[in-house]
Amino acid sequence: MRNLPLVILHLSILFSLSACSGQQIKTTIPPQKVIVGGGCDGCDLMYIGMPVQISSIDTSIGWNEAGTRLVIDGTVLKRDGQTPAPDVIIYYWQTDNTGLYSPVPGMDERTKRHGHIRSWVKTDNNGRFRICTIRPAPYPRETMPAHIHLSVKEPGYNEYYVDELVFDDDGFLTPYKRSQLENRGGSGILKPIVRDGMLWADYKMTLGLNIPGYPDK
Repeated sequence: MRNLPLVILHLSILFSLSACSGQQIKTTIPPQKVIVGGGCDGCDLMYIGMPVQISSIDTSIGWNEAGTRLVIDGTVLKRDGQTPAPDVIIYYWQTDNTGLYSPVPGMDERTKRHGHIRSWVKTDNNGRFRICTIRPAPYPRETMPAHIHLSVKEPGYNEYYVDELVFDDDGFLTPYKRSQLENRGGSGILKPIVRDGMLWADYKMTLGLNIPGYPDK
């Protein structure tokens, strides 16, 4: 019985090996984070200079500059296309009346490419907002329609871009260019009317519409 401890040791090792061989090693692969909208160049610039408190009505710095005044009354709806979406931040930037993204002294270097006419609105409880600005001019010596860029930050998702706001009466907005619009968030074609010496236009955005990676719910 002198070898009993040795036998017990061998049996212990044998049982241990048998147990190990019967186990399956489980590896957990973390799910990849889906970027709503597929990402975009410059969308992150919306956070630079963003005020803590954002109103549903904004008057851009361009309002008091040369150009045709433009008032955009917007409504943002949830994915069902009916329910108003409150607390959605919309960052907009545009050219001035010469067609340039003109910077001004004191601007953050990173945002100069967006020009000085840039600002934010946040939808109210009815999903509504108003932007008072000027009609942007098209890029000099180019045939791209004049436009206003929009980036969206809704609660719970990363920022993403929607279709630029363009103008139905813009000669550069040809039938071919209309056919190439993605309708991200819905149509961005504005149909301004003249009232009180200014342009007025309505705009409707549907969150998630034609947005890649948007959760289906």
